[in-house]
Amino acid sequence: MKNDTFYFTNELRQTVEDARASFGSLSNEQLNWKPAADSWSVAQCLDHLIRSNEELKPVFEAKLAGAKNSFWESWSPLSGFFGGMLRNSLRSDKKKFKAPSDAIVPPSDIPPGIVDRFAACQERVMAEIEKTAGLDWDKTVVTSPFMGLITYRLRDAHDIVVEHSKRHLRQAKRVMNSPSFPQ
Repeated sequence: MKNDTFYFTNELRQTVEDARASFGSLSNEQLNWKPAADSWSVAQCLDHLIRSNEELKPVFEAKLAGAKNSFWESWSPLSGFFGGMLRNSLRSDKKKFKAPSDAIVPPSDIPPGIVDRFAACQERVMAEIEKTAGLDWDKTVVTSPFMGLITYRLRDAHDIVVEHSKRHLRQAKRVMNSPSFPQ
């Protein structure tokens, strides 16, 4: 489990380094610029990740506090399927997804400091992953805070957090690489 913990925390640490290198020197105007009205800005991508991780926090905290798998978490025949499907869909940018909850949809104008807030959030998530090292990641099952029927293994939950971060960093870089991005 220790190697798995290192893998996930290292992947998240790289997202922090990537975000700082890619977006750390952007002005607030650049961070909030959107290529189209229905697109997200760099800042919105980062804010969405923060909001998503905040929604997952109580799920991890409950398992750390000793909460056993619920009936559905114990008996759902689709936990492995949902975890793998979600993880794999996040690795590809081919399909656009709608945020499953209004709670994780970012506002249009994000205040300055979003890169630092994102980094702090990722550090907190890394600490949570390290705390779960004592749990059996393959037998501990969590319920999605966004869709109550979807369950997945804790290992998949950590992988989903990583892949979700990478996906939105790629999205933010595409915004920045847009021909009309303000210089």
